Amino acid sequence: MIRQNIRLLHVGQPLWNTVRLNKSVLAKLRKKTGYTFSNCKKALELHNNDLEQAEKWLKEQAQALGWSKATKLEGRPTLQGVVAVSVDKNSSTIVEVNCETDFVARNKNFQSLVRTIADACAHFTKKQPLVSPITKLTSERLKCLPAEDGKLLVDHMALHIGNLGENLSLRRAFCFLAEEGVTLAGYTHPAAPIQTGTLLGKYGALVALRENSPEPHIDKAPGQLSTEQLGKQLCQHIV
Repeated sequence: MIRQNIRLLHVGQPLWNTVRLNKSVLAKLRKKTGYTFSNCKKALELHNNDLEQAEKWLKEQAQALGWSKATKLEGRPTLQGVVAVSVDKNSSTIVEVNCETDFVARNKNFQSLVRTIADACAHFTKKQPLVSPITKLTSERLKCLPAEDGKLLVDHMALHIGNLGENLSLRRAFCFLAEEGVTLAGYTHPAAPIQTGTLLGKYGALVALRENSPEPHIDKAPGQLSTEQLGKQLCQHIV
């Protein structure tokens, strides 16, 4: 019996990856994107440790996965969520975004999404003519609003559905434009440690107050609340 030794040769790309992974770049990519170690490693290997290209590839993959997962999870009840309240001079917004569990509602990535949505609504509000003080944005209208990066909110939602693994829904938003002489105040509960910027909570309220012109002969009583303080207290009673 004759045993023949056969050696197969080829000059194509080797089956194993020869890219030497840069651990520093890997750490930066994980911190910047929040994606898993294995996904970040794969992205850097595919793009020769190019941080920018690896991040772009990860986002494209996540977006595709998000749309696929959003389709699969559509219809699952979203009974938890976050209310965002934003007040800036004469404009304000209150937004409700829902998820499936309280665990995701407390997730930093989900809350970052809610802030992105609130910012988009605030930008929309400031561009509106002062015809009607209150504008209601339905779920379908919210999906079509652009975020600061130019992407539609519906795309941001799909991306986070893929990342978080839960169904998410843009429930509704109300935008308020105040005319001169009207003070706006907002509050969320549980109250955030710092009551500035966009406030997040399980419940939220937004009020508008018009202060009557004081009589010239009547002085302000000591300890009397300002209009802003009164507005905040009213919101606290509402929630």
